[in-house]
Amino acid sequence: LEHAYQDRLVSVVLYGSAAGGDHIPDRSDYNVLVLLDSIDSAQPDASSSDAASAVARAWREAGNPPPMTMSLDEWRRSADIFPMEYADILERNRVLHGEPPFAGISVAPADLRLQLEQQVMGKLLQLRQGALLAGSDAKRQSELVAASLSTMMVLFRAVLRLHGERPPADNVATATRVGTLAGFDPAPFHRAVRHVRGEARLSSTEAGPTLSRYVAAIEQLSRHLDQYAPS
Repeated sequence: LEHAYQDRLVSVVLYGSAAGGDHIPDRSDYNVLVLLDSIDSAQPDASSSDAASAVARAWREAGNPPPMTMSLDEWRRSADIFPMEYADILERNRVLHGEPPFAGISVAPADLRLQLEQQVMGKLLQLRQGALLAGSDAKRQSELVAASLSTMMVLFRAVLRLHGERPPADNVATATRVGTLAGFDPAPFHRAVRHVRGEARLSSTEAGPTLSRYVAAIEQLSRHLDQYAPS
């Protein structure tokens, strides 16, 4: 990145599970925020673009999402439209290069609640569609639960921040606390965590009931957020 952007590179920040202590080897990816002093998409520098592209491709081939690249100005004025992401970055980060870019950045609870409610409803609809397509296929049901767990944990951490609480590092503890606040049984999420960690895989007889209770819990979470008024 230093070779690609040279003096334009302001900060490089690791965020997400790798910075928060709940990274799962061989499953979790590494999320990186790259801040530049300026981005000129209309007249890009060819050599810089090629070098940055090579970094992004190598990072992607290693199983990680491409770096989230923003100008410093974009970073400073976007907390209101990406409150969940900003809240997570502010709380779980490790600065790899440059100065910490967090001064003056804050997340408004009302913005967080609105995005969170939209994201939870979107995930609920997606899971219902997936369950419909999976039918009684236990393998597809298990895959649906496993594929959604990481996103649900992001949402759960946002729920705790909305309630003014700092999320625990452990996903089981996070699910338990959100279940208490929102009024749902966290057991299907506990089971999903053990499945994803490889501690106890979901059996063919468990997959369907776990998925059903998993979706029911998200329905209750959606109702809770719809009624919640942040102070």
